[in-house]
Amino acid sequence: MKTVRTAVVGVGYLGQFHAEKYAGLPGSELVAVVDTDIGRARQIAAKLNVAAYDSYRELFGKVDAVSVVTPTNLHHQVALALLNNGIDVLVEKPITVTLQEADDLVAAARGQGRILQVGHLERFNGAIVALSGILNKPMFIESHRLAPFKDRGTEVDVILDIMIHDIDIILNIVGAPVTGIHAVGVPVVSSQTNDIANVRLEFATGCIANVTASRISVKEMRKIRIFQQDAYISIDYAKQDIEVYRKMDLGEQYDTAQIMYDDIDITQADSLKEEIRSFINAVETRCEPAVPGEAGRDALKIALEIVHQVENRKQALQAR
Repeated sequence: MKTVRTAVVGVGYLGQFHAEKYAGLPGSELVAVVDTDIGRARQIAAKLNVAAYDSYRELFGKVDAVSVVTPTNLHHQVALALLNNGIDVLVEKPITVTLQEADDLVAAARGQGRILQVGHLERFNGAIVALSGILNKPMFIESHRLAPFKDRGTEVDVILDIMIHDIDIILNIVGAPVTGIHAVGVPVVSSQTNDIANVRLEFATGCIANVTASRISVKEMRKIRIFQQDAYISIDYAKQDIEVYRKMDLGEQYDTAQIMYDDIDITQADSLKEEIRSFINAVETRCEPAVPGEAGRDALKIALEIVHQVENRKQALQAR
């Protein structure tokens, strides 16, 4: 197969890592990096021996596939232009600011025959990959994604910044429509956006998911626990570790069930590297990407509904 000519638009904190992965992966030829801060673009470009531009329009006709790692409010403008100019796109999460913008990107990708993948990184976590074949109609899910406070990213609500990772994972795990949302969120350090939020998601299958996200915690935690009829599954995203405890059937002569620990082999993975490798593979083979635009759109829809409910709750309390 021919080498895929790649580029990255937005080489800030996360974008520089995208560029490094493209530069090191077989099948990818990193052609350029783009940033409105041309000094930053040149700095990263010099390290990787590629071209530096201050406009994504410079990529038209020069590359096959691009990561869009700009601020979210620019995802729609940049990704849409790339798609309409025949370029496949990996856009960071959340896919866009609004559902209409997400629909625009999905429609453009379909109309142009382009690959549109969304950067929900945890899909490529070794522990999540190991879930394949273990899940069996989950009935209760509990997740915690807690992080210490950082100034970077506080202009985005914790629900769209952090919780959306777990929303995407849970939607993919359950595979059923959400029928109920009950949410609360609080701004503690930030002036306009929520720093901690909790939501209870109810699904058509009867599954309940209790999801907590915080960026004002003392210690970091990224864990999800899944309960189903035949097993309890505990995943530590940070350690890429999975524990599975199964109910043993010992026969009618035993009154109580016995629990057995199931040792699961996990291949530790560089999640970002695997995400970009998967994208390049989709570009080469023209197959459905691992996290298509529709999945990013679905996660955004639920996240926005949570934000809306949290804000309505605040307004109701203030009106009392």
